[in-house]
Amino acid sequence: MKAAPFDYVRASSVEMAVDALRDGAVALAGGQSLIPLLNARARRPAVVVDVSRLPLAGVEQVGSTLVLGAMTRLRAAETSPVVRRAVPLLAEALTHVGHVSVRNRGTVGGSVAHADPAAELPAVLLALDAVFSVRGRGGTREVDARDFFRGPHRTALAADELLTGIRVPLPPATARCGIAELSRRPHDLAITAVFTSVVLTGRVVTDVRIAVAGAAPVPLRAHAAEHVLRGEVFGPDVLAAAAEAAADATDPIDDVHAPAAYRRDMTAVLTRRALRQAVPA
Repeated sequence: MKAAPFDYVRASSVEMAVDALRDGAVALAGGQSLIPLLNARARRPAVVVDVSRLPLAGVEQVGSTLVLGAMTRLRAAETSPVVRRAVPLLAEALTHVGHVSVRNRGTVGGSVAHADPAAELPAVLLALDAVFSVRGRGGTREVDARDFFRGPHRTALAADELLTGIRVPLPPATARCGIAELSRRPHDLAITAVFTSVVLTGRVVTDVRIAVAGAAPVPLRAHAAEHVLRGEVFGPDVLAAAAEAAADATDPIDDVHAPAAYRRDMTAVLTRRALRQAVPA
């Protein structure tokens, strides 16, 4: 199937893009999510505004923050020495996003704004307490990751707003990360995935982040599981309790890929695996 007819506009500035969005256009960045939707006629916009050439790409460390431009290609972020050194959980998560051909075209901002609840990037940015910079007619505002995702493919972006950048607070240098993902085939969208970051003092957990993809209408932060671990000696009993707490936090659905009960059970399994990866026995 081919896309329904639409007008095409290439934005030469953020202001031009915002004006087009105000008039009902949809933004085209890397096209890895939007183009299939257009071809399936799941989206029928009157206007598509191409924002891919806006000067919004780049990766840099500014003090204790990693700054990503929204148009940064996923592969560029994945292979960036700055990302690998400063936020290894993010660098590792990016290797799970589709195939290399997808990551070569897809953008960081596009993946976030698409807000697929099974996608890796929204979940890992939630775990990392990222902040999103958003540009609209009224200027620029910032939205915390915990407030950004509103439902499947729904975000806090207004119709006339464009995601322009992402700021990620740097985790402690001693943070250890772990990722466990279940998918039908390598590089398929996750059925369920768990992302963890753990800081230990001796064997005591002093900080921990756990985020889950594919097990709720939005990526979720497993705060109860984090509470179970924080301040405790890392070991089998506390690990099992945290895994169950993570599973209890989920709100999965039944679909053609997996029943809800399976997703919930696998959240516990993957939480244990991800934590064990972060902190080997």
